[in-house]
Amino acid sequence: MEKKLELTVDQSLTGRIDKVLGHHFDQYSRSQIQKWVEDGHVTVNGQPVKPKHKLMVGDQVAITPEAPQKIDLAPENIPLDIVYEDDDVLVVNKPQGMVVHPAPGHPNHTLVNALLYHSPLSTINGEYRPGIVHRIDKDTSGLLMVAKNDLAHRSLAAQLKAKTNQREYVALVHGVIKQDRGTIDAPIGRSRKDRKKQAIVADGRHAVTHFKVLKRYRHYTLVSCRLETGRTHQIRVHMKSIGHPLAGDPLYGPKKTLPGKGQYLHARELGFKHPRTGKQLLFTAPLPDYFQQMLDHLDRVDSN
Repeated sequence: MEKKLELTVDQSLTGRIDKVLGHHFDQYSRSQIQKWVEDGHVTVNGQPVKPKHKLMVGDQVAITPEAPQKIDLAPENIPLDIVYEDDDVLVVNKPQGMVVHPAPGHPNHTLVNALLYHSPLSTINGEYRPGIVHRIDKDTSGLLMVAKNDLAHRSLAAQLKAKTNQREYVALVHGVIKQDRGTIDAPIGRSRKDRKKQAIVADGRHAVTHFKVLKRYRHYTLVSCRLETGRTHQIRVHMKSIGHPLAGDPLYGPKKTLPGKGQYLHARELGFKHPRTGKQLLFTAPLPDYFQQMLDHLDRVDSN
């Protein structure tokens, strides 16, 4: 176990325990603190509590964090689909099924392992996420920008924060969407019912997705989604929230869905300003074969 963290609550620290501890111990993410609370690693006055517990003045809080699993991060000679590369940045087209960076349960064979074999990477995002400025889910395919040095990383991260970069995804969803376009503005946070999931929650983080219908099938709709924010599982949660979960999604979709190895979601377009030259760059990646083959199959089914 890591060193125990202790806190005596004063007037400035009252309120929900996960919010208070997330603000006070800002070296840890709020989601990590919520997990510790849920798993019983946080006590108030010697007793475990739930994430919604409200702290009062004088409460004694103790956190005994779990020791992180040791991961030996090693370069691996894994082929990469590199769309663009220079001395500062890489743009890579990640295949479905590849985890972006090592974590408990996925210690190797990740995109980071492949990148380390190929190139030097930035150091800003920690030991296990070198070069990684943003992520996409394991079973989502498509474009990612990667920083090869810290100057590039700071610039690309600032663009993400300022929402000046371009990110467009293509998704196949259940049901026929009637309107041609729309915007989903709903906060996202960890689900209260299942900690593996994200959900629309009142105190979640601001999240906005703009969608446009590309094609309607008999029972499905192909849409493009432009992200204004980049929350975990954002498109998957937002589309489900309007009654159109992603086809093939094992976590948020219905049990009866299209066959495949995960959600039909592809990061097709990525744009940003080059961190050194300031030149605007825009990249696209065609739909992977499995995705296009499913659309062709739906065309054939609908025509019969």
